[in-house]
Amino acid sequence: MLPYGRHAVDQEDIDAVVNVLQNQFLTQGIAVPAFEKALCEYTHAQFALAVNSGTSGLHVACLAAGVGPTDLVWTVPNSFVASANCARYCAAEVDFVDINPLTRNICVEQLESKLARCKKIPKVLIVVHFSGASCDMQAIAALTEKYNITLIEDAAHALGATYQGKPVGCCQYSDMTVLSFHPVKSITSAEGGAITTNDNNLLERLTLFAKHGITREPSLLDDKEQGAWYYEQHELGYNYRMSDLHGALGLSQLNKLDEFIQHRRKKAIVYVNALRALPVKLPNEEALASSAWHLFMIELLEHDRKQVFDELRARGIGVNVHYIPIHQQPYYQKLGFQTGDFPHAEHFYKGAITLPLFPAMTESEQRHVIDSLHEVLQ
Repeated sequence: MLPYGRHAVDQEDIDAVVNVLQNQFLTQGIAVPAFEKALCEYTHAQFALAVNSGTSGLHVACLAAGVGPTDLVWTVPNSFVASANCARYCAAEVDFVDINPLTRNICVEQLESKLARCKKIPKVLIVVHFSGASCDMQAIAALTEKYNITLIEDAAHALGATYQGKPVGCCQYSDMTVLSFHPVKSITSAEGGAITTNDNNLLERLTLFAKHGITREPSLLDDKEQGAWYYEQHELGYNYRMSDLHGALGLSQLNKLDEFIQHRRKKAIVYVNALRALPVKLPNEEALASSAWHLFMIELLEHDRKQVFDELRARGIGVNVHYIPIHQQPYYQKLGFQTGDFPHAEHFYKGAITLPLFPAMTESEQRHVIDSLHEVLQ
């Protein structure tokens, strides 16, 4: 079965991990700080904190923003559930803003309208760079600044993408950006994530919540007269540290990121050119040169999605669907959300199919996908 996504690990990556196993601390050593430094250099952000998953990153980002039981967090419905769950971990309320059908990202116009009419303003807005294409961050920041809303980018799909010529993750228009290094993402650390920011105070809070709420930093200690063994717990934190094994793999992979993204973009262009004649809606072509192309999704316009899905799977093509709208999940429906609340996200989901796309995908594999689609849809 040709998967919709696959990691690319080479001998350099393996050697980097083995080096840690043989010669370094397995955790709290030098590999993770080196990875964090490299992430800063790549994204142009001032600070980066590596954690053990993108979900952990979203959680501590909400905690660092001060999200609590009386607060409200907004995000989008067409994402993985972690984009909303992170607020629920903090016992906050969650609401959603519908998407723009063209970009499949948060609709700026609907965001503006919702901010104007809602009595309760969110403490945090989490925007999702869906499939790897950046949201319109400048326009979103212009809206959220008026209300003193903390703006978090969920860039789990978008490491390697650009916005206005700058790397996603630079936090030019946001307070924090959360990255994911799951095996099907732009790079992998097996499991892992990171948060970038340009705010040192936020970095201190992020670090505190990701590491048990404990600090050894002399300037932050209440009792400054103790010895080098001394530490203090200032918050109820979590063990979200990244191990040095994961950090070494992530650092090695980061050196290949631009090459990975180049391969993804070339394959996205091939798909766009080969599928134009089919009765499908293709991704926004304006994103061809700037998206990280984590996912390539078509929307069926005439055919039954389940039938097409099953026929492609029968041909050995591991298509997938991203995502079931969060507000249609049973957990969120128990909170009061209903089908019909966010029609653009729901309409997109009904016809969406994710096609295989990953750096090591061969021309013949992609041709098999294209030919099969033509046969099934025509």
